[in-house]
Amino acid sequence: MRRIVMGVLAHVDSGKTTLSEGLLYLSGALRKLGRVDHRDAFLDTDTQERERGITIFSKQAEFSYGGTAFTLLDTPGHVDFSAEMERSLQVLDCAVLVVSGTDGIQGHTRTLWKLLDKHKIPTFLFINKMDLAGSDRDALLAQLQARLDSGCLDFSQGIGSIQEDLAACDEALLEHYLEGMEVTEEDAADLVTRRLIFPCFFGSALKLEGVEELLDGLAAYASAPQYGPEFGARVFKIARDGSDRLTYVKVTGGTLRVRTALGGEGWQEKVNQIRIYSGPKYQTVDEAPAGTVCALTGLTHTRPGDGLGGEAGRWEPELEPPLTYQVILPHGCDVHAMLRNLRQLEEEDPQLRVVWNEALGEIHLRLMGEIQLEVMTRLIRERFGVEVSFGAGSIVYRETISGPVEGVGHFEPLRHYAEVHLLLEPGERGSGLRFASSCSADQLDLNWQRLILTHLEEKEHLGVLTGSPITDMKITLVAGRAHLKHTEGGDFRQATYRAVRQGLMQAESILLEPHYEFQLELPPDCVGRAMTDLQAMGGIVDAPEQEGELVLLSGHGPVAGLRNYWREVASYTRGRGRLNCALRGYEPCADQESIVAQFSYDPERDVENTPDSVFCSHGAGVNVKWSEVRDHMHVDSGLRLGLERPRQAEAPPAGRQRTYSSGSLEQDKELQAIFERTYGKVEPRAFQPQKKPVRTSLSDEKYAIRAQKTGPEYLLVDGYNIIFAWEELKRIAQQDVAAARSTLADILSNYQGFRNCVVILVFDAYKVKGNPGSVEKVNGIYVVYTKEAETADAYIEKTTYDLGRDHRVRVATSDGLEQMIILGHGALRLSARAFKAEVEESQGQIAKLVAQHNQGNREWNKLGRTARITGKDL
Repeated sequence: MRRIVMGVLAHVDSGKTTLSEGLLYLSGALRKLGRVDHRDAFLDTDTQERERGITIFSKQAEFSYGGTAFTLLDTPGHVDFSAEMERSLQVLDCAVLVVSGTDGIQGHTRTLWKLLDKHKIPTFLFINKMDLAGSDRDALLAQLQARLDSGCLDFSQGIGSIQEDLAACDEALLEHYLEGMEVTEEDAADLVTRRLIFPCFFGSALKLEGVEELLDGLAAYASAPQYGPEFGARVFKIARDGSDRLTYVKVTGGTLRVRTALGGEGWQEKVNQIRIYSGPKYQTVDEAPAGTVCALTGLTHTRPGDGLGGEAGRWEPELEPPLTYQVILPHGCDVHAMLRNLRQLEEEDPQLRVVWNEALGEIHLRLMGEIQLEVMTRLIRERFGVEVSFGAGSIVYRETISGPVEGVGHFEPLRHYAEVHLLLEPGERGSGLRFASSCSADQLDLNWQRLILTHLEEKEHLGVLTGSPITDMKITLVAGRAHLKHTEGGDFRQATYRAVRQGLMQAESILLEPHYEFQLELPPDCVGRAMTDLQAMGGIVDAPEQEGELVLLSGHGPVAGLRNYWREVASYTRGRGRLNCALRGYEPCADQESIVAQFSYDPERDVENTPDSVFCSHGAGVNVKWSEVRDHMHVDSGLRLGLERPRQAEAPPAGRQRTYSSGSLEQDKELQAIFERTYGKVEPRAFQPQKKPVRTSLSDEKYAIRAQKTGPEYLLVDGYNIIFAWEELKRIAQQDVAAARSTLADILSNYQGFRNCVVILVFDAYKVKGNPGSVEKVNGIYVVYTKEAETADAYIEKTTYDLGRDHRVRVATSDGLEQMIILGHGALRLSARAFKAEVEESQGQIAKLVAQHNQGNREWNKLGRTARITGKDL
């Protein structure tokens, strides 16, 4: 029997748990149908869940239907418990997204859809509460196709009536359909697996209407993955049952048996029990084949997201808690004992984020919202017997930088040595932190480079504005030095931490604050008040939409303003308004100066995160301020970002002692002046670059690119970047994007003929599902459409690397991050502005040549007419 792990997801109050109850009842797994409002639902096993009528913890249930063994995971729908839901995504084979027929697509529904799309999970939709007034099947289907995906199709009556719609989703399938062949269930299942279509079923979970059709659809169109013979498993949840610590895993390969030894970095333990849970009950088994979701006892070092056996890598969550609260303990409670207890809860929910402030002796928790706060208060009381309270919540801020900068760190007390140079670059919003190395192994051994990357990843690095964690940044190791005798691992830890902070001290930092996506329903007479409030708090509001008798306002705004705004909405709408929020991510803070002033954070006094470096002088370590560190560095990374002073002379080799007193520097200048008066001006020795410079200048006017090999010149053009950077092409694109692409291709064709180069025009097509990519020659130039999941930046980066070995390569783009990658591969780059000027110059010279040619033709024709009249030869 094939095995499928299915998750049920929804916005809160959409009827998700009721649907799960109906699926279990109709499949025969339950004899009695429970209800959420009667507090007897099979999967609401926790007391707080039954009291509140919401799902707080994900639950597992087993049932069989249509020859398929299903594992159902019922996940929380409230935004405060999104972390619990998100952890379940990593083990799903398919998902059922429940949408309320009376409410339609809500804020959290879109968040769930984005997560499902990112993890490429085949998705079915169940539109619930169709028995209630205000639900319109056709309008809801149109809304799903417009706001989620055009592949949302009504499967309630099977696939006989939607053959043409199914065939249109795939080119090969369409050809067979046009030849008279029907689309089969196997074809439809393949389309579902590839996320080209999303079957929709309409009904009422409470009345069991449409639920059986959904079961039939799951059995027919959900595909089971293929598993390999090698054992592998993915950890997605940690829980406790009395004294037993439970590690929930999905077996992704081979077979897991009792007493099997599992391990990770620095630990190895044996599995004592394998439990298969269904609701509150479980049965123990001796082995679990691939595709099984089970709970293991005997493991104490596992964490959610870990891979076991052949399942390599670690899964990282997308959603981050935006609020932080201080834990206020009752009098006489041991703070360290409570910290250990809270670490247990953090182990079960890593996004809980327990923060210990050693200086103040305070414990802080990072949470998603106030409902989670109430649940946490009761959970602490029931599990640990302590009645805690929480202080007023504050916002969890983040920091990033606006431009690239080089950070340097040096750690050289007596008999220790390490130096690290890092390139800090801003990343796309929501990209988090990324780490890489472009340092030559000739300069720093690979084992030291890997150690530096480990130190970058092991710590939460803090910014310099408010001491908040940094994000949306790429940190690249560009240079470093170790000592053959005196370097130890801890030396590079110190140098790495200091390099990050020294770079942040130089950069222009940006404060980021969390934003919610919101949907606000309210009466028409309250729209003006609402828009004024939202804009005052720094929100972005889309155009109002009429939803029956109410008006819908959508957009996004700061969590600081929206977190308690629902109270005001209820007040000024007299209970008729409703606010739905879902976490969007981080955006630049609208009131950065006042927030920074409130924190009063001094980065130079933060001794745990110092930007200063330590050098050796007269046999002892000397602390050098971050602003003076560059003058004493022993390595030149080769980076020229326009901020640094060029080095005039090499630093002494590692281990040599030197002094840094201002008196010695003045004495050196005086001796040099005497020498120049006697023997003439001394020219400083020219800078000798390293064999493999990691980067060159980022300036449009001056950059030092390493010498290229001879051969035909290639020009790569980021098509959409240029179209939306050139005003005339942008105007065309606003009317017809295809016409803008064609116009740019014509311009580049003339340019290529005049410059005698090879032009490769690249367009993004990575969002086109199933697109294999294409390369065609149009009017002499190569036009490339990237394949699915490949951006134009990625294609240009790869092509630049390949061509740059043997040819002179130039790239036309205004993407700042792409420019730095291009320069690192030895290519020249042109900004959109500079490229436009070059094209216009070429067009002017072409026009001049054409005019000269036409003038020559006219003179030749005149001579020809004269010759015919006079009868003379030309």
